[in-house]
Amino acid sequence: MLDQIHLLAAVTVLGVLEQGYFFLQVIYARRAFGISPPKISGPPEFERIFRAQVNSSEYFPVFLALLWQAGLFFHQGLAAALGLLYLYARYCYFMGYRASSSERLTPIYFSSGVLWILIAVSALGILHFFLSHYVGLNILKLLRA
Repeated sequence: MLDQIHLLAAVTVLGVLEQGYFFLQVIYARRAFGISPPKISGPPEFERIFRAQVNSSEYFPVFLALLWQAGLFFHQGLAAALGLLYLYARYCYFMGYRASSSERLTPIYFSSGVLWILIAVSALGILHFFLSHYVGLNILKLLRA
């Protein structure tokens, strides 16, 4: 069983490490700009770092759910590759937002596109499972014939 989920687990760990890195960047920014919790406002440089981290954290559960569904129901390798693309896009988003709010746009659109692909792949995999398990219709066999 582990050989069917090891890539998903590796991408998950990388994602958790990325989130940790984003959290640390907020801590460093708080120290650099003298902003103690629970305050969330300050100079624009701090607010951009804070928003980038919060936005990334908000999407992380959605990403994890889709990563695992796509990997379990469709194809582990494809899901892991898409997961790596998503994590890279999120890193670019964070760094872009840190520099200026306009530099976040291209990476956020790209990462959103990756999430939509994960949604489609997950839905196809789950649909295939339901059709083959409950209806006895194996679409893959029909396509190969």
